[in-house]
Order: sequence, then structure tokens, then C-alpha cells
Amino acid sequence: MAIEYVLLLNLTAILVLVFSLWLLSLLLHDASIVDIFWGSGFVVTAWVSLWAGGRLAPQQLVLALMVSVWGLRLAGYLAWRNMGKPEDYRYAEMREHHGPWFPLVSLFTVFGLQGVLMWVISLPIQVGVSQNPAWYPGMVIGVILWIVGLFFETVGDYQLARFKADPANRGRVMNRGLWRYTRHPNYFGDFLAWWGFYFFAVQPDSWWWTIVGPLLMSFLLIRVSGVRLLESSLRRRVDGYEAYVRNTSPFFPLPPRRATND
Repeated sequence: MAIEYVLLLNLTAILVLVFSLWLLSLLLHDASIVDIFWGSGFVVTAWVSLWAGGRLAPQQLVLALMVSVWGLRLAGYLAWRNMGKPEDYRYAEMREHHGPWFPLVSLFTVFGLQGVLMWVISLPIQVGVSQNPAWYPGMVIGVILWIVGLFFETVGDYQLARFKADPANRGRVMNRGLWRYTRHPNYFGDFLAWWGFYFFAVQPDSWWWTIVGPLLMSFLLIRVSGVRLLESSLRRRVDGYEAYVRNTSPFFPLPPRRATND
């Protein structure tokens, strides 16, 4: 199947899904549901690509399953974390700022934007799953990066959830486990997983341009909606976070620096 058809089919599917999700958010008065959809949306993209490709080679199935494990874990964790809680403060602030225009604004700047980003970021998945990539050694690197990334995401989220479950830790810094070595082990894991998808899907002599997917994801994680946005909030809400910033690597895991008294 021509890759142009696969890309168009996935773009159509994503836009239909985000529009439907937007309508649901209006009924629920909660735009936070878009965060839960983020991981599962890539799963949909992977299986639409597999169906559109018309083949079921081992490499295609392995990549689709890798994406599914990553995406469903993330979606399930966010659904569990947000269950019974009010709308995320980011969207609540947008709702207050835009007033009656928020539904229309959210359609384009929240749901529509995430849909377009999802389509661009998933380019290596769409290509790899639909075009049956031939075996090459880089696939081993891709699987290793994915495994390590999934470990950092899963263990980091679990450790943070246990920490927050203790009322005594309210307002305190999480600096245990993986969080001693990086301030964002879950984002670092996400970063590795996406580079794993790329190395598994790309071919040495073709589809190199799909690198825009992991590059964009890395940029978002480090400079936009990931580390930067979260830390701007944590600095205001968590006691001792400035000292934690001074002593702990912001993204890539490194031994913690020796605490200072300044």
C-alpha cells in the first residue's frame, strides 16, 4: 500500500477521534480527557497502519505491539491518576481566561493541535508498521531503547504514585528511587521509547525523514509541554524544589550532586 494513502488514512482517523473527544469534553466540562487519549491515539495509529499495509510480517507486528504496550500503559496510568479529580489546572486556567470562547479555542489549540502533533510524531510508526521494514541490526537498538524507556516510565510513575499516596509527603520533593538521578524519569523514558520506535522502523537507505517524529517529541518533552511546563509549576508549589533542581540532573540520569548549604 502506498505510504501516501496510509498517512492520509491516519490523519483522517486522528482528526475524527479528536473531534469526537472534543464533543465529549464539552459534555463532561473537562478538557483533561485529551491527556488520556494521547497514548491510546498512537495505538490506534499503529493498528490502522497495520490494517492499511495489508501485510502481517513479524517486524510489523512487533512494532505495533511495542507501540500498544507503551500507549496503553500511559493511557491507563493517566486514567487511573485523573479518576475522580477535577479538570487539570492548565485547562481550568484556559477555561477561565477565554470564558465563553473556551470551547472553540480548545477545539483548535488543545484537541486539534494534539491531533496534528500525534500525526507528525507517529510518522516512523506509520511507515514502519505499514511498509514491512526489512531486518537490520538497528532494530536491536530500537528494542533495547524501548525496553529501557518503558522501565524508566513505569518505575518512575509507580514510585511517584507511592510517594504521593502518603499524606506526610504532601508539598514535599520526590527525590527517591529513579528520581534521585533525574528530575523526570518518566519523560526520559518517553524520550527513549520514541527513539526506540524510530530505530526499529527506519531503514538505512529510506524513510530517514521520519526522524522528525522523535525529534519533535524530544523537543516537546524537554523544552515545551514536559520538563519546562511542569517545573514552572513545581517551583511554586513544592518546598525545597530549588535545592532539588541544583542537585539533580534535569533529564538524563546522572549521579546526584553533593548537597550544598547555599
